[in-house]
Parts: sequence; structure tokens; C-alpha cells
Amino acid sequence: MQDTLTTQAPSDKGMLKDSSTTSQRLLSLDVMRGITIAGMIVVNTPGSREYAYPPLRHASWDGLTPTDLVFPFFLFMVGVSITLAFNKRLAKGMSKTPLVTKTVKRTLIIFALAMFLALFPEFDFANLRVAGVLTRIAVVYLICSLIFLQVRTWQGIAILSAVLLVAYWLVMVLVPVPGVGPANLEPGTNLAAWLDRIAMPGRLYRETWDPEGLLSTIPAVVTGLTGILAGYLIQSKKSGEHKIIWMMVTGTALCALAYLWDQVFPINKNLWSSSYVLASSGMAALLLGSMYWLIDVLKYQRWTPFFVAFGMNAITAYVLHGVLISAFLDYDGDGKTLKVESYEALASLGLGMELASFVWSLLYLLLCFIPIWIMYKKKIIVKI
Repeated sequence: MQDTLTTQAPSDKGMLKDSSTTSQRLLSLDVMRGITIAGMIVVNTPGSREYAYPPLRHASWDGLTPTDLVFPFFLFMVGVSITLAFNKRLAKGMSKTPLVTKTVKRTLIIFALAMFLALFPEFDFANLRVAGVLTRIAVVYLICSLIFLQVRTWQGIAILSAVLLVAYWLVMVLVPVPGVGPANLEPGTNLAAWLDRIAMPGRLYRETWDPEGLLSTIPAVVTGLTGILAGYLIQSKKSGEHKIIWMMVTGTALCALAYLWDQVFPINKNLWSSSYVLASSGMAALLLGSMYWLIDVLKYQRWTPFFVAFGMNAITAYVLHGVLISAFLDYDGDGKTLKVESYEALASLGLGMELASFVWSLLYLLLCFIPIWIMYKKKIIVKI
């Protein structure tokens, strides 16, 4: 999906003029997507999960770490891309039917990739986990795309988002859990966990519940919808300065509201709580506003190619990192994997267990970067 916008040409001071418009790719979105994918790879592949630095771990239950922002940031950008790409096609006179067809096709491809990663390399269908990161991306992309094509106004999408978040909150805190008792927000005994156990196909990530389960997909969709709203702002006729101001003010307001809501519905990635949606979307808006100002307005772009390469082939990079890691997990004759041996070698250099774990993840990121960089230099973009 191509991300484009109409923006005003920058002056020598980096501020946007009120005249002359040009159509260009939204570079800041590619960079932010690349930062997110790079972050996914780093947090997914530490040298040792036991010795990963706390900021590189998910919160055990309630709370928020930098790692907890990676996935919702990506869904937020999925929403931004939907607005930019679909509005471009609709402006050219394309009807909704081919857009829906293309959306369904893309959803099925992403889902197929999700199943491939879940099965690779053993292809043990008996223990297949259907839920997961790519599965949720596919579902959120599909639902958000259909909502965008049906609603067609940012006001309608904003109202729908608010309704869904409040409804999810009320369901989670008021509806009793069958076979368990009163409504609760505890791991394994809440309503979302119960629904996962009775309706989610395949293996659950946590035996009795799944962080990418069925009910929590509803607020995850809202994360994508907040990205759609950001896309509307980016494509508005406001000046560049006003777009940035609106993103920063809105992001700050969402974060403030999130931490107020946190008092009664804790910020929790595992539940994808409504407060978590507001907090992560608010921070995503703040980051996108900063990137937009720095990259697309002030034109500080020399540092961007590394992240642009990842951002332009984000799904490819994600699949690659999931496939390549299997080579490091094969056991040798001494009963150790290449990952363990290389991690222990780094630790033996005097780096310490935590730093060695982090360095290992950075080296793995660079390994994944090599084919992505080659694709970038050859202008190869895998369109899904």
C-alpha cells in the first residue's frame, strides 16, 4: 500500500508556505514504520529473555513499557496508510467494489503468512496457534478498511471509536464470567480469556488465554481507527504547522485521558484495554507529529534510509526475522543452539548478561537488515 499525501512546499527555514503544493510519499510514515519493525525484531529476539533489560520486556500484566508500544504503533500506522491509500484511489474515481476485493485479497495473504510463521519449521498442525501478531494485523486491516469505506467521515469514525472503547470497558467490568463468577480483569479468569477458551481455534499462547484473543480484537481495531483519523488530519487542508500542532495536542490529550481511565480500567496490553488504546495511540500521534515535523517539514532526512528500508518492506522484514531465527535455534552435537553459543560468547567478552542479550538482538537486527537493504537499493518493494 503506497502512502502519499499532498503537502505544501517547505521554505528555506523549514516552515510550510501557503502556496504551491506537490504530491509526495509520506517519508515520516515509512520511517516510523521502520522504527517500529526494527523495534519488533529487537524485542522479539533477545540473546536471552531471562536477561533482557526491563524496558525491552512486556509488562507482566497492568502497566506499560516501551515494548508494549511497538505493536499498537504498527496498527496505528496501518490506519494512517488506509486513509492515504484509499483516498488517493477514490479521488481517481475507483469504486468501492475493487477496493474491497483488493482488501480481502491482502487480508488473506497476510493471514496465510501468519499461518506459515506459526507452523515453520516443524509444521506441527496439532499445536498451531491461529492467533498472533500477523493474524491481528490482518483482521484489523480488514475491519478498519471496511469501516473507512462505509463511514467516510472522520467525525463518524471518531464517534464509532469512542462507542467501541466504552462498550468494551463496560462488557469487561460488568458482564459475569460463565463458570468463573463476577466480572474481573485478572489473567485467565476474565471474560476475554473465557471467550478465547471456548471459541478461539488452535493453541492459546497462555493455555487459558491469548493476548491476541477474540474480544480484545475490538479495541485493537480502534487502534487502527485512530490511525485513520491521523490520516484524515494529514490529508486535510490545514497548514503543516497546524497539522503538527493538532497531532501533538491530540496525542497529549489522549495520553491524559488514558491515565485518568487507568484508574478504573488499567492500561493493559494483554487485555488491550481501552485506556491502553488511548495511551498507545496518543504516544503514536506524538511520535508521528515529531517525525512529520523533522522529516517532511524540516527535511532532516540523511539519517532515515536505514529505517525507510525497513518501513517500505515492513511485512517482508517481519516474516524474514521469523524465518531466519530458526537457523539459530537448531541444536548442535553439544546440545546447544547457535543462539545460545553466540550469546554466551558475547557474555564471555565481559559485556554482562543483560548487555550481551541486547547486543545479540542488535546483531540479529543487522543480519535481517542486509537483505532488506539490498531490496531497498534495488527498489524492490514486495506489495502484499
